[in-house]
Amino acid sequence: MKKTLIAASLMGAFAVTAHAQSSVTLYGSLDAGLVYSNNQGGHNNWQQGSGSVSNTYFGLRGSEDLGGGLHAIFTLESGFNLNNGQNSEGGTLFNRKAFVGLQSDQYGTLTLGRQYDSMVDYLSPLAASGAGYGNNLAAHPFDNDNLDGSFSIKNAVKYTSANYAGLKFGGLYGFSNAAGQFANNRAWSAGASYDNGPLSFAASYLQLNNSGSSNLGGAVSQGNGTAAIAANLQRSFGAGLNYTYGPATAGFVYTHTQLDGISGVNVGGVTLPGVAGTNLRLDNYELNGRYALTPALSLAAAYTFTDGRVTGSNGTGDPKWHTVSLQSDYALSKRTDVYVEGVYQHASGELGNFGANVAAINTLAPSSTGNQVAAAVGLRHRF
Repeated sequence: MKKTLIAASLMGAFAVTAHAQSSVTLYGSLDAGLVYSNNQGGHNNWQQGSGSVSNTYFGLRGSEDLGGGLHAIFTLESGFNLNNGQNSEGGTLFNRKAFVGLQSDQYGTLTLGRQYDSMVDYLSPLAASGAGYGNNLAAHPFDNDNLDGSFSIKNAVKYTSANYAGLKFGGLYGFSNAAGQFANNRAWSAGASYDNGPLSFAASYLQLNNSGSSNLGGAVSQGNGTAAIAANLQRSFGAGLNYTYGPATAGFVYTHTQLDGISGVNVGGVTLPGVAGTNLRLDNYELNGRYALTPALSLAAAYTFTDGRVTGSNGTGDPKWHTVSLQSDYALSKRTDVYVEGVYQHASGELGNFGANVAAINTLAPSSTGNQVAAAVGLRHRF
């Protein structure tokens, strides 16, 4: 009897230990508000916005301790529209992340599945639209460098290093998954970041091949909830730094995007007409900053100048965009905050044979003129 009790106690202890070594976490972010814009297709608009500042999503994250500093991990993450409950990408449940892998405390992490590229992982946190500020309305035109995380990469193998005294690096390769078409709709990316006290620095690169091809099972696809731009070849690279001094943080981010053979551009759910075949070069120069007036109240601002150049059979042009955003955020708790924001964009120059450039604040339908103003007030809850 005594041996039976001892054996039962040991089995119970092992069960508790095994349970403690595995974990699954539900997490997410809900962002809803009211957005006013003075011109969308020639009309002003009052609308309820979902994800004006931060994307709305939920996810499951799990980890199992395999011993010796090795863990099995997985993440399943779905973006959706809080206004109507629909998935951000029609017909795809886990449209942001869906991967499984192994994580080593010493050597880093290897994962397989749908994942974000190095522009999002390393450089995005330093930008106004990235995880550090969470300001979708302040993204660069068409989110041409993906710093706002408009799309993730399917069929991807990804390596992320451990943290070596503030230094992290990694890379990703997204397969086309098409027989005999290895380069048809593939992606690859690499990046690094360094954090040392008040200074943060990052640099990254992303290349997409034939993102607008008929191979929709490849690395990316253009349309609702996916890449905003489809082209024969897209190359984006950039670098940035942030410096924190007391309650203030200031930063600068530069990115360059080269788009060859554009087949489509989607802005705020509207596909721009007549851009097929155009080549577009974009240089984005962003200044951003944040100041904490109190532990709960903060102010943030960003200015981006985007210098463009159009070439190709559809003529030449020199489109330019100036985007300014101002935001105030008040934390009601560690997980809940309210915000108010204003954004102004001025567009100038020509888009080749397609005529005058128009303003198009990220997430909103384009203006009918070179100017667009938006104001938003909303509530955000993280869990």
